[in-house]
Amino acid sequence: MNTTSCSGRPLIVGPSEPEKPYPIFVEGAVIKGFGRGSKQLGIPTANLPSDAVKLALTDIPIGVYYGWAQVDGGEVLPMVMSLGWNPFFKNKERSGEVHIIHQFRDDFYGQNLKIAILSYIRAEKDYENLEALVDDINMDIRIAEESLKRSAYTQIKTASFFN
Repeated sequence: MNTTSCSGRPLIVGPSEPEKPYPIFVEGAVIKGFGRGSKQLGIPTANLPSDAVKLALTDIPIGVYYGWAQVDGGEVLPMVMSLGWNPFFKNKERSGEVHIIHQFRDDFYGQNLKIAILSYIRAEKDYENLEALVDDINMDIRIAEESLKRSAYTQIKTASFFN
């Protein structure tokens, strides 16, 4: 199996099983964001409330992560998450934006979102243009999908947190 992408980034990141401080479990009602994920990027995100970001995610570095997500007790699905200020958009407040790797028919604002953050993918960075940002996010998604195939990561889907 090829373990690197054509961009030179590894397709699998993180140790063979989650190591401290992971998994990190976070829960909150989905809030409206800026609408950029769907409209500008074509990559919709579920935004965590700022109190959930402040309480649960202050001890990990800003950047991009992968793990599992569940909306209102539904199926546990793979996700990537951006944690930080999104320098390309010059955000003023730290945010947690979760892209669930699944096609949803409807928005789910106000519904309960549970996530298990399992590993770090990369640092947050600025981009010269929107296309470069979208390309990197799509690579993050591919990395998450490949990394989550490992059995120690797949097992987290059945954690009592999601039941």
